[in-house]
Amino acid sequence: MDIRTGFFYLFSAILLFAAFRVITARNPVYAALYLVLAFFQASAIWLLLRAEFLAISLVLVYVGAVMVLFLFVVMMLDINVDSLRVGFWKHFPLAAAVGALIALEMAAVLLGGFRLGEETRGVPAAAAGAVPLSNTKELGKLLYTQYLYPLEIAAVILLVAIVAAIALTLRERKDSKHIDPADAVRVRAGDRLSIVKLAPTMAEPAPAPAPVEPKA
Repeated sequence: MDIRTGFFYLFSAILLFAAFRVITARNPVYAALYLVLAFFQASAIWLLLRAEFLAISLVLVYVGAVMVLFLFVVMMLDINVDSLRVGFWKHFPLAAAVGALIALEMAAVLLGGFRLGEETRGVPAAAAGAVPLSNTKELGKLLYTQYLYPLEIAAVILLVAIVAAIALTLRERKDSKHIDPADAVRVRAGDRLSIVKLAPTMAEPAPAPAPVEPKA
């Protein structure tokens, strides 16, 4: 086993552990941090596969933007974890069946790719008709030529998600007091001070009698 295979097994083991902790952690903040760790390990595996563009995109987009927003929303919103866990075992069989179906589909796709790799293994690059190219350069050409409009649509969707995440955190709190700037600008002097004439509530007391001087 060479060093590249050793790194692959190391990153894969950490990735599986982090993914398992994402669904088993009781604190949603810890679950999000474990998901960040899983993304880093997946990007490291892509680097081993010489997919540098996908690795950097995963770190920049998911770790640098999406997960930061997710952590921001989770820490700002008052999420009741106990209410989210209600009915977990009730829906567990359906979730397990869907997960098994997805795993079988991924296995079928990956096994087909492995067979294709085994067929071309050991064949020289010139004999196989392969030309050494930069995958980052080819992905850039495809993204900004053939898939330009889907890329722009994805960027708009991500922008809407960012605005929605910020709007969720800007909710009004009951324990905070603030003044609307528009109301402060439109205020008039008569709205701030008003003179009211009130009738006396008690009768005016009688004047005290003058002191009597003693006679000599």
